[in-house]
Amino acid sequence: MKDFSNSQFKPPFWMTNPHLQTILPKFIMPEAPPYRRELVLDSLDESEIAYDFYDTNEPAPKEGERYQTPLIVLFHGLEGSSKSHYARTLAHYVHAQGWHFVVVHFRSCGGVPIKGKIFYDAGDSAEVHHSLAFLQKRYANIYAVGTSLGGNVLAKYMGEYGNDALCHSSAIVSAPLDLASSSIAMDRLFGRKVYTPYLLNPIVAKALENQLSHEELIGIKASRRLSDFDQVFTAPRHGYRSKNDYYRKASAMPVLHGIKKPTLIITAQDDPFLGIVPHSGDVSDDVMLCEPKHGGHIGFISWRNKQFDTDWYPQTVMQFFYST
Repeated sequence: MKDFSNSQFKPPFWMTNPHLQTILPKFIMPEAPPYRRELVLDSLDESEIAYDFYDTNEPAPKEGERYQTPLIVLFHGLEGSSKSHYARTLAHYVHAQGWHFVVVHFRSCGGVPIKGKIFYDAGDSAEVHHSLAFLQKRYANIYAVGTSLGGNVLAKYMGEYGNDALCHSSAIVSAPLDLASSSIAMDRLFGRKVYTPYLLNPIVAKALENQLSHEELIGIKASRRLSDFDQVFTAPRHGYRSKNDYYRKASAMPVLHGIKKPTLIITAQDDPFLGIVPHSGDVSDDVMLCEPKHGGHIGFISWRNKQFDTDWYPQTVMQFFYST
């Protein structure tokens, strides 16, 4: 990390609004690349997980060998996929650098329904380890990126597994590392009226397609906030006593001091999705905090040469990986 230069994100004044930064990328990012999909069983051997690869032209390795060109693995956010704007942007940028890229979906995401009872929760670090172990059989040099909820899962994995983490280094972008305070932040006026319906409606629809108990069915239909859904579905279905128990045990914040591999945490100070964010005393010496004043939630859009510039987030991540 010694050679990493943390360039500041400085959008023009008319693009500093956090909600503009959060919403605009959905409409201006490039189209998804021609992914190559593989379906792989999850860590429970129950449900298939979609792995969407964007390969380089590196020749296939001989039997018993692995690809030597680095692979960047992306763990997406809540109800995200390889088609999410931040995935598309990172995929194109990584491919331009000549590196391999893959989006590892969480259970029930990417258009692949679950076959078991377990969906995904924000603290499932064992599933991250399972995914990286599968990829490690083919790729010798792995780097991991986690955005939003996927960033919390990846950060928790890095903290819990320490030196045994299977990626060389990681980058955490716009992640709710303290889930309880992020839940409160989402109940602010704009979050409650705009972001919550956008995130909650597809989750509810997906849950209703599966076999539910009578209590789950009633509770899900009555959910008006993400925390309501977590209380009646996410927490009990995944073995937590309540949403509070889920937020406490699944949050990465308490284990950030255990990270032993180089890790960059990017958090915009105006991110409308976040509550408590980490400070230097919360993390290990192997973590670098990057806290631009603006950027919203996985936004970081600027203006250059009379057009939108989406390079800051992928460029910063790649520069960090090069330095490690």
